[in-house]
Amino acid sequence: MRLHTTTWGEGDRVALLIHGIMADHRTWRRVGPALAERGYRVLAVDLRGHGASGRAETYTAQDFADDVVETLPKGAELAVGHSLGGLTLSLAVERLAPRRAVYSDPAWHLPAGEDGFRGDLFAQFKEVSREIVTAMNPRWEAADVDIELETLKVWDEATAYGLEPVAGTDLLPPVPVVPSLVTLADPSRLISRELAGVLRARGFEVRTVAGAGHTIHRDDFDAFMAALDGWI
Repeated sequence: MRLHTTTWGEGDRVALLIHGIMADHRTWRRVGPALAERGYRVLAVDLRGHGASGRAETYTAQDFADDVVETLPKGAELAVGHSLGGLTLSLAVERLAPRRAVYSDPAWHLPAGEDGFRGDLFAQFKEVSREIVTAMNPRWEAADVDIELETLKVWDEATAYGLEPVAGTDLLPPVPVVPSLVTLADPSRLISRELAGVLRARGFEVRTVAGAGHTIHRDDFDAFMAALDGWI
């Protein structure tokens, strides 16, 4: 599926941004312009079932990866994926072949079981209130709360059910296909300290953003950008 894309900047270097579940390109409202100021032409997708991209009959992790390969240019200077976007990027990175990859709190180990990842619980967020979004994300700016509510309106909640088959599965990449940075929330619910150690042993650079929640770039934009030092 060809995906809807949004562009910031006209630089000679290309950066790719891939959002997480329930979001769309608008989650990068500050990151995109910031990279453009650094000389990048920034391309951000809306994954299938999100934003202005079409809905689909299936929403497997491989579907998401195949879509970004079909849509985005090969050989970008930088590719960044958050959460589901991090999983998507890892499944597409060999074909996209960016010079560097950044995985922001990637969904490489969704918990399984009754207290783990469940599509029905995620689907309930479709109708979440402003008060709940604000309470769950106390460090977000008001503009991010507004965006979250708008993106939920156009999100196909069936995407959550499509991820249930990989819950409890070890999706950590065996090696970094390209030089790769992993930025983690503090603490990360997806990548434990033990798994972070595994990633380091496999050749990934891992940095934790102190005090940040899962959506690091919205919780603490300045700290998120600082964590990219040497990679952008």
